[in-house]
Amino acid sequence: MTTTERSTNAPKDARGALEGLKVLDASRLLPAALCTQLLGDLGADILKVEEPGRGDYQRGFPPIGKVDSGTFLLCNRNKRSMTLNLKHEEGKRIFRELAAQSDVVVEGFRPGVMDRLGLGYEELRKINPRLVYCAISGYGQDGPYRRVAGHDLNYLGVIGALPLFGKAGEGPMVPGLLAADIGASMIGAWGILAAVLARQKTGEGQFVDVSMMDAAVSFLTYHAAEPLFGSVEPKGGEYRNTGGAPCYGIFRCKDGHYVTLGALEDHFWARFCDLAGVPQLKQDQFPEGDARESQFSLMEEVFRKRTRQEWVDLFFANDIPGGPVNTMSEAFDDPHMRARQMLLHVDHPIEGRIPQLGFPVKFSGTPASINSPPPTLGQHTGDVLSGLGYDAARIASLAQNGTT
Repeated sequence: MTTTERSTNAPKDARGALEGLKVLDASRLLPAALCTQLLGDLGADILKVEEPGRGDYQRGFPPIGKVDSGTFLLCNRNKRSMTLNLKHEEGKRIFRELAAQSDVVVEGFRPGVMDRLGLGYEELRKINPRLVYCAISGYGQDGPYRRVAGHDLNYLGVIGALPLFGKAGEGPMVPGLLAADIGASMIGAWGILAAVLARQKTGEGQFVDVSMMDAAVSFLTYHAAEPLFGSVEPKGGEYRNTGGAPCYGIFRCKDGHYVTLGALEDHFWARFCDLAGVPQLKQDQFPEGDARESQFSLMEEVFRKRTRQEWVDLFFANDIPGGPVNTMSEAFDDPHMRARQMLLHVDHPIEGRIPQLGFPVKFSGTPASINSPPPTLGQHTGDVLSGLGYDAARIASLAQNGTT
């Protein structure tokens, strides 16, 4: 049995904001899959089309639950799954039938792949002029890198983001978060909804070109001001909010745990210095060179005098931007994370009761919800084909000849 979890402040009979929106999901891997899950959480009907036998490649990535990957299970809830071989003519025909009945198509292939299959935007718009077609790719649909293979790290390298990560004098390091991939998921959902709204005015759909590289550039909104307006290249461990200023950093505590301090504004910094017993630092918030190293050393000594919880209590009680450095397990047990319902659970027919990440946006009237667990491979193939008018014999024949 599937359990439905809604925001506690929403009406029990509330309907999803996107109820009635039909999305044909040809996603592979994280970016496009998370994009469609975000739409499904808000009530859109998501039909995920997967390769027969193998399915979405992400199903096989470790760590594995009982059958499917944990990463797959975290970005494919609120979807139906059907298997369809898009290299078979019958498979292509079925995909076109589905596209004709859909509001949105989302795919995550390299540019040109769907066109070569005869399933690209220009072909599908002929049968459904109102179709919103979103293609999420690494470098986008045009430009010299459009066909270049890539992953998150590669995109961050191209856009100049990697020098922001690292210690002074040591060069860039591999970031721990997938900013380009997940950024593209969210910007993809935003682009799709904008195109759906535009369709209400024009009566026509459009092509939505989402690049993981472009999405990552959005994360440079603050730091890009330095080279664009100040002719300075911000670097990890050197720039004021990339680890180069003691007022904005991470410090080890008495118990071996860590805390964050984000006292960038002078009034926060002054208050911290008084409470921490280092009032002499108030007049030198952003030291350079040897003075900076000296201040870091002093700050490290100061933080080793209290435990993590003692520092957190001091920060919270005195309105200082600071907090714990939680492990991920600690984070999901954090009282504020619990209050914001950022860890949910749903019952899966094979995996059992599985965890799910919470919804990033809360709505008072049309809340996000978990209405179904991530689907098993091809779980809804028969139902979908029946809905298209195929009888049992035809459905069985399609399975036997490798179409589904």
